[in-house]
Amino acid sequence: MESLKQEVMNAISKMPETEDIDDIMYRLYVIDKVRKGKEAFQQGKVISAEELREEIKSW
Repeated sequence: MESLKQEVMNAISKMPETEDIDDIMYRLYVIDKVRKGKEAFQQGKVISAEELREEIKSW
């Protein structure tokens, strides 16, 4: 897995020159969430789709 810094640099370098700061910040946000999701999965911190459905029903 590439370092966070390298992943961010690669993502930004692939963006069009016309992107604004909001687009860049959103891209960084998505990178962060995906990395955290992968870490949670690797640590077994996940629930099944059925468990999620039940959790949503209880709201």
